[in-house]
Amino acid sequence: MDFEPYIRDIKDFPKPGVTFKDITPLLKNATALQKAANALVGFIGNTKIDKVVGVDSRGFIFAPMLAEKLGAGFVTVRKSGKLPYTTISESYDLEYGKGILEIHADAIEEGDKVLVHDDVLATGGTAEAVCKLVEKLGGEVVQCNFLIELSFLKGGDKLNGYPVKALLRY
Repeated sequence: MDFEPYIRDIKDFPKPGVTFKDITPLLKNATALQKAANALVGFIGNTKIDKVVGVDSRGFIFAPMLAEKLGAGFVTVRKSGKLPYTTISESYDLEYGKGILEIHADAIEEGDKVLVHDDVLATGGTAEAVCKLVEKLGGEVVQCNFLIELSFLKGGDKLNGYPVKALLRY
């Protein structure tokens, strides 16, 4: 299926000069949503996945769907201060400063095979931080999946060593 018609460009959002890739047209179309989830699962092949990590917040849309289809658990990685239990954290660079991501300290077990999922791979800082969190807990990042990769931002360079898959590349 060609998913590109279901991605809407929003110019000058969230700030002037940025073109935001809006996935809501894809999400509201039942066929496109299901086919996108199936295509993302197809990237895994026969690899055993124990946990699917979804990244705050739009990574939470597809990650539980993927976990269900893969017979895996679903784990959230959230911005600092949003998780209720004991956490570990990882900082990452933002355009104007730093951000912090957290994961529950017991979310990943030693040796877990982990799929990291987010909606968009842009500069790669968020995904890199998530991979570090998984590894701090003893998990193995098997692959990083994205609905969209903005290749011109070279975020994949920060994920050197991790297989990166995306349904769409711009």
